[in-house]
Amino acid sequence: QVQLVESGGGLVQAGGSLRLSCAASGRTFSSFAMGWFRQAPGKEREFVAAINWNGGRTYYTDSVKGRTTISRDNAKNTVYLQMNSLKPEDTAVYYCAADFGSQSGRTLMNSDSVDYWGQGTQVTVSS
Repeated sequence: QVQLVESGGGLVQAGGSLRLSCAASGRTFSSFAMGWFRQAPGKEREFVAAINWNGGRTYYTDSVKGRTTISRDNAKNTVYLQMNSLKPEDTAVYYCAADFGSQSGRTLMNSDSVDYWGQGTQVTVSS
């Protein structure tokens, strides 16, 4: 049984930082790509960042580049999303995602490649 459990969301003022974590279980974590998506109220779920199987390649949507870092610790079966200089438009539910069929994070830039989603964690940025 695969599980992806996110944590680290919360309320933060604009300009602040948050680090999201996603703990995975049930599969060999180091064998597949991981990523983060977000969904704001009334909007479609969108890609945020992805990382390949060993952390050597990362991918970001333009709106978070320079402010956000995705990383993973395969020994801890965990992927992280460090978000800095947060803006009110970053407010959303953030979802961890796994692509079991690929080691390349690039595939996760398309949500069609997601095999499994976490339950989501709310991030609210106040102005």
